[in-house]
Amino acid sequence: MTSKRSATTRGSWPSAVLENFHERVSPDADEPQVWCYTDRWSYAPGDTLRLFVATTLASYDLEIWRDGANRYDVLVERNLEGSWHDTPEDCSVRVRLAGLARDSLADGLALGWLCRARLGSQCRGARRRAPPSVPAAGRAGRCGGHPARRRDRHRLAYNDWGGSNHYEGITGPGRNLYSPRVSMLRPFSRGFVVLPEGAPRVPLRTPPALGAALRHPHMEWAYANGYSKKYASAGWASYDRHFMRWAEAAGYGVDVCALHDLDGDPEILKRYRLAVFVGHDEYWSKGMRDAVDGFVEMGGRVARFAGNFLWQTRIEDGGTTQVCYKYRARAEDPLYRDPATRSLTTTAWEAIEVGRPGHLTFGVNALRGMYVGWGGAAPRHPGGFTVYRSDHWALAGTDLYYGDVFGGASRIFGYEVDGLAYTFRHGLPYATGEDGAPGDIEIIAMGVATMTAEDHGPRGVDPFLADDELDFAAAALEGEATAEARQRLRYGSGMIVSFARGRGEVFTAGTCEWVAGLIDRDPFVERITRNVLDRFLAR
Repeated sequence: MTSKRSATTRGSWPSAVLENFHERVSPDADEPQVWCYTDRWSYAPGDTLRLFVATTLASYDLEIWRDGANRYDVLVERNLEGSWHDTPEDCSVRVRLAGLARDSLADGLALGWLCRARLGSQCRGARRRAPPSVPAAGRAGRCGGHPARRRDRHRLAYNDWGGSNHYEGITGPGRNLYSPRVSMLRPFSRGFVVLPEGAPRVPLRTPPALGAALRHPHMEWAYANGYSKKYASAGWASYDRHFMRWAEAAGYGVDVCALHDLDGDPEILKRYRLAVFVGHDEYWSKGMRDAVDGFVEMGGRVARFAGNFLWQTRIEDGGTTQVCYKYRARAEDPLYRDPATRSLTTTAWEAIEVGRPGHLTFGVNALRGMYVGWGGAAPRHPGGFTVYRSDHWALAGTDLYYGDVFGGASRIFGYEVDGLAYTFRHGLPYATGEDGAPGDIEIIAMGVATMTAEDHGPRGVDPFLADDELDFAAAALEGEATAEARQRLRYGSGMIVSFARGRGEVFTAGTCEWVAGLIDRDPFVERITRNVLDRFLAR
């Protein structure tokens, strides 16, 4: 496949595929292209998987494989007839990418599917989707309480294919605003499902030198190689697959489904003893959260190795659209205007109008934590958790002592973390309760974080993280972004906590990057993960 150099990136990539650093269909009908997506994100055994494909080629190849500790092909078809379908400009917001539907029977043994449409023998231009299977009742019975891992829907908020996501886009009067509505029915941008080995993660692996300009290596790599700059913030390739591959290799059975399924079918969790959440799980609907809370109340166990539990969303259009007004919610979300529906406003869970902080479900809050280890947000942080309660069951057999820092080499503490309002008594951290968190949440280990990046210069360098988020947090939690409120929220923490709720139990390592320790086979991270899974599975 030949490729042209884009004027907006230093890497080689089809000329019209990248525009303002997002992928889109090229208007050049002679340019080799193949784009695809599935009609759903997960399938029960026996369901029909429908793949929609649009290509400028006369024929293409299709591969579906299981991505786990052992990869194998599920379906391979060669020389399929190709056809082209026009794509509306606003497909990222509300219109699906038209295409030819191909049907395939879903196999319940395919726990983590990846499908790829290939440009003949060339795969550079392939677009990948990752539709995992919903765990089958038969498998649950056969595997007796193995963990069900829930895939997050954070990737939908970050997917910028077609132009818009919840961070930036082609909407608004100037066609430059993020969209509060994003469509599921579109391909994923490059890097969300498949990545080459060694693609940079967000946290800085090497601390900056004295006075050096701040850098964001993952974005630089993405721009240089034609990937979405959001690849490291969400997706199967950066987060989920690493936990699944590690867990299966360690002897755990893992069933996979989309977090979307919890919104429509909370009964899924009742088949399991343990639900595991991994990576960057920033966006949740009320239905998803209700499902988890009900599961724990009835005796279920939850292990969360993830960070940044922040936004309430709504799922509309039969599950194909995600709504989150975020910073503009008080001005634009129609549900905010009615006191009867105000609690469903798509803003921060901790905001006054919602009043359902994250600690009620996972023991920690996003707006009491936040950024660390990238840009000007604590760039020289040691990168790991400091141990305070070394006698906690989760640390059994780790040989960790009070004051030890673990996971630093893998930078597991970052890039967004969750914490609590806390104080120290006699050398140990305790929740103060000023954010509503109960004092019986046990803080096992922690580190510091910041709501905004410090700007030390040099001149002309954009710190990337401005004070806007700090202003939002202060206004959301205290009604107004006063200087006092800003100072109270400027500095936060990231924590490992555990607590009991109802008949169940919750363990949270409130950081996005826990999987980095599993990738690097960090002995402390691996042992803690095993301790949590084994206890909650009663192994």
